[in-house]
Amino acid sequence: MTATDPSLTRIAQRWCTLSLLHGRIEVHLERALQAAHGLSVREYSLLDVLSRQHDGPGGHLQMRQVADAVVLSQSATTRLVTRLEDRGLLSRYLCPTDRRGIYTDVSESGAALLAEARPTQAAALREALDEAAGDPELAPLVAALETD
Repeated sequence: MTATDPSLTRIAQRWCTLSLLHGRIEVHLERALQAAHGLSVREYSLLDVLSRQHDGPGGHLQMRQVADAVVLSQSATTRLVTRLEDRGLLSRYLCPTDRRGIYTDVSESGAALLAEARPTQAAALREALDEAAGDPELAPLVAALETD
């Protein structure tokens, strides 16, 4: 069955097409990030989200916010944070105003790895989108993504 199977409703067809595009992009990114930097797509995403935190009100994300941002369960996010912390790419500390809260920051080595990985991620994303644009089923979604 393809995303254009007539037995599917229009919305189901579009969902299948979107899911197909997402899967292809994620596989492409995974291969590139693993090969060049030893990072999974989830690890890259977590480092990227945490690197965008800032000091000041609302600047640091709580673990549930991080989980939402990387589209993982809280337990999976905690395991991912632990793995990256064990590699020295992240650190955790107690929230200064609420000792029940735990914040996570990207370490210097994590920031350096992320900086190295960003061009790889961008190039792999471009490659995946260019490849998908050649597929008539995926081309409209790629075009929609590239529209300002």
